[in-house]
Formats: sequence, structure tokens, C-alpha cells
Amino acid sequence: MWAHSMTVQDYQDLIDRGWRRSGRYVYKPVMNQTCCPQYTIRCRSLQFQPSKSHKKVLKKMLKFLAKGEISKGNCEDEPMEPSMEDAVAGDMALINKLDLQCDLNLQESLEREVKKKGKSTKKEESNEFIQSQDKNEELGSGEPSHAVDVHTAPKPGKGADLSKPPCRKAKEIRKERKRLKLMQQSPAGGPEGFQAPREPKTKPNQPKSLEELIFESLPEDASHKLEVRLVPVSFEDPEFKSSLSQSFSLYVKYQMAIHQDPPEECGKTEFTGFLCTSPLEPENPPNGPDCGYGSFHQQYWLDGKIIAVGVIDILPYCVSSVYLYYDPDYSFLSLGVYSALREIAFTRQLHEKASQLSYYYMGFYIHSCPKMRYKGHYRPSDLLCPETYVWVPIEQCLPSLENSKYCRFNQDPEAADEGRSRDPDRLQVLYKKAILPYGVFKQQQREPGEEAAVLQYASLVGQACSERMLLFRN
Repeated sequence: MWAHSMTVQDYQDLIDRGWRRSGRYVYKPVMNQTCCPQYTIRCRSLQFQPSKSHKKVLKKMLKFLAKGEISKGNCEDEPMEPSMEDAVAGDMALINKLDLQCDLNLQESLEREVKKKGKSTKKEESNEFIQSQDKNEELGSGEPSHAVDVHTAPKPGKGADLSKPPCRKAKEIRKERKRLKLMQQSPAGGPEGFQAPREPKTKPNQPKSLEELIFESLPEDASHKLEVRLVPVSFEDPEFKSSLSQSFSLYVKYQMAIHQDPPEECGKTEFTGFLCTSPLEPENPPNGPDCGYGSFHQQYWLDGKIIAVGVIDILPYCVSSVYLYYDPDYSFLSLGVYSALREIAFTRQLHEKASQLSYYYMGFYIHSCPKMRYKGHYRPSDLLCPETYVWVPIEQCLPSLENSKYCRFNQDPEAADEGRSRDPDRLQVLYKKAILPYGVFKQQQREPGEEAAVLQYASLVGQACSERMLLFRN
């Protein structure tokens, strides 16, 4: 449907029934008929904890800003999508395998450090091992080294080296190294003289919050400066108008490079209609966030130029991500992932003023398309049941989605859509500049198919929205 004008509460209720907007065009997939069912997904931002791959992206950005370092590696080509090694997506068994591989790589790197520092040995003897040259010698991590037995690899075809201990988790290795460091610092220099510190200044293994990772302080002589600006989508706003030309050029560059769109499909009209117009009426109630509710562009300015724009809607209960476009020259910064993490942190910031606003909506999750599963990495998250419109944790939905593209997530067979249309006659119609209930309107109309269309609209938007919104009839 085409939305000429809409309140933020109406749109909040619509997206909680599976609707989404593109400019003023508001649409809802017919879930049990489409080839690729699209389930509305939201992240519970207050409980969100960044994963290892998320932390890597944030550290990569900090290194680039501080020292200008450019990390090599895969870059995402979809908003919020992690690099390919992390996109094995949704399958926890495979993710565990990746974690194990990281542990193996860490142990191998430790062994290489020891080999560099240790005494030279005869390479021909397969049963020899390398010992560290000196207990006071330091490894690359800055902690004292200790005697480590590293057996040489078995000959090809001989299988695993059974004399080698099983691989340990990285956490265990770090604990062991810390314990040995404290042992060397103690007066006795051994287990008998070892004493743990009485009162550690900080809690051990306390993970940094998302905000601490994002807003970590930079040196005064940092190589780059990144600024994020929130600009309302309004041609009357001076900041929006002054940055429009640069924003449009960035959009064209992104669409052509990332999505291979031809130039004729990236015109000013398409850009304006898609990302610079919104049916949402801005609101600024006293109990709402300082920026108010409505549609916004979140602009990422690097050293005075825009390198990314996140289009978002700020609604009564959520921040809803509409679209992201960025400069392909900065793909190495994983701007899709980085912007999603910034938007989650922004949601948490808005929650401090508007307590009801606590969710981050990421659009649609498409399990039947592997490339679109990346949104399931932002956890804890929920999927919307397409029949009863209740939220179900994604972990409970994935087994069903493995067996069938279309699923009813609500396990209660008796449960129904609580917001369904119960009395279509109360639906509000705008006809000939007059507002009247559908019960009155239908007595004046005898158009074939009119009633079926109106009843379908009522069933899709629900009773509450059908009584608040005006359905235009001509």
C-alpha cells in the first residue's frame, strides 16, 4: 500500500505485524505463498553482547582511526554481513568448529613463538623437543615464557602425534600464562611461594561492554577522525539539505559497485523516493528521546567526508534499520557490521530517556537464502510468528526452519492473532474528503471486488490500525 502519511505508532504496530517500508511504499510478504519467506527479526539490544567477530570489526576500526592501519581480509558486501569465515551462519555446530580452529591456530602460534626463542635443536630427530631458552625471556605477548614441550610433527602418513597433549582452549592457555607470571614475580619463584593477589583492582575476565569497545579513547595524534551525525529526513532541515549532494553521490557509487546497478537506475528520483522521503510524521513528546521520533539519516563522517549513511526509523519501541550505503573504497572497515553495532548502541542510548524503546529491528530474516542469514548473528534476537504475531527466540525457530521454509513459530495450536480484525465495519475510510466507517461506506458502494479488497486490508493491518488509519477510496 502507498502511505501518504503515517504516525510512528501506526508504523510500529504495522512492523509488529510483518510490514516494512521502502520510501512511502509499505509492503507485507504473503508468507505462506512466497518462495523465500521473510520473517521480521529484532535484536534485544539491552541484552546484546558482541561476538568475537563483532569485536574484531570494532578493533579494526579503532586501529584504523588511531594509526591508519588497514587490515587485510574479506569484506562484507551486504549491510551487517560479517566476513565469509564468520558467515557459516546460524549453524552453531559449525561456529563451534570455527572456535576450535581458532584455539588450534592460537596454540600453533604459541609454539612458533617458543621455537623462535628456544634453543636450536636437531631437526632430524623427530622425538626431540624445544625448551625455552630462559625463564626470564619474554614472549611476544609480554609475559615471561616457561618451559613448553613442543614435539615435532609426525611424518606424513603416520597420523596424529599421540604424545602431544590435547589442544586447550585459549582461555585456559591465558590463565596458565598468568599463573606462571605471578609465580615468577613471587619471592620464592615457585608454587610453594606463590600467592594470589589479595584484592584485584578489576574483576577478572570481565568483558568490555559494546559502548566501551566503540568509544575507546584515541590518542591525540590519531590518524583519522570519525564523527557520526543524526540528521532528520526533511528537505527543510539545513544539515540534511547541505549534505544531500554528497550523500547522493555516495549512494550512486555504492549501488553501482556493490549491487551492479546500471547508472540509469541510480538517478536522483530513485534515490529521493527510496531513501529521502518517508510517510512518518515527526513527533517530539516530552517522554520520548531528545531527537524525537521519525525517519533519520545516520551519517558517518571520516575526516570531513561522508563514507556511510544508515537510514533508520526511530519508533516508540525500537530503532528500525531501513538501509545502509557506504563508500566501497572503505569496505576493509566492514562498515555494514560496524554501522549495525553503532545502531544497537544508539538504541541503548535512546532507551535511557525513553524506557519503552529497547529493540533494534533489522528488517527481514530469510533462512532459505544462506546469504541473508547473517542477521541471526546479532543475539539475543527474536523472529515474528507469521500467524499469531508473537515474538519467538530465534534459537527455537531455527530447527523448524531447517525442515520447512514456512513455519508457524507459536507452538500453541490454540493461539490466535490477538490483534486480528474483529469488526471490519469500524474500519475508517477517507472518501470524497469525508471520514466514515466502512459499515456506512459499503452501503454506498457496489463496486465488484471492493469488499474483498477492504477485508483483506483489514486482516493484514489488524483491528487497531484499521480504526486509526484512513483507507483512501476513490
